Amino acid sequence: MREPGKWVRATSLAELLDRQVIGVDVLGVPVVVYSVDGEVFATYDICSHGKARLSDGYLEGREIECPLHQGTFDVCTGQAVKAPCIEPVRPFQTKIEHDDVLVFIDD
Repeated sequence: MREPGKWVRATSLAELLDRQVIGVDVLGVPVVVYSVDGEVFATYDICSHGKARLSDGYLEGREIECPLHQGTFDVCTGQAVKAPCIEPVRPFQTKIEHDDVLVFIDD
């Protein structure tokens, strides 16, 4: 039987707002959390093209640039936006509880 998943704390909202991009390990899953225009998003932290950490990349608007080959992903959807990235990265649901940023991990 498959586990239904759960909400897990990734970081504090204060720390995220200060840095805008934070790479964290959530139950063994590399996750990157983004603050964009007052909203919080999260995706898998490993680029689908070059295997670099997106949390080491450059955030411009709603796109994160991979530090290895400069391809970009939409942080809201995980979709690849600019080549050489063509495969999406997995997005995660997020929510705020008090000062905690939570992400939903389902497998």
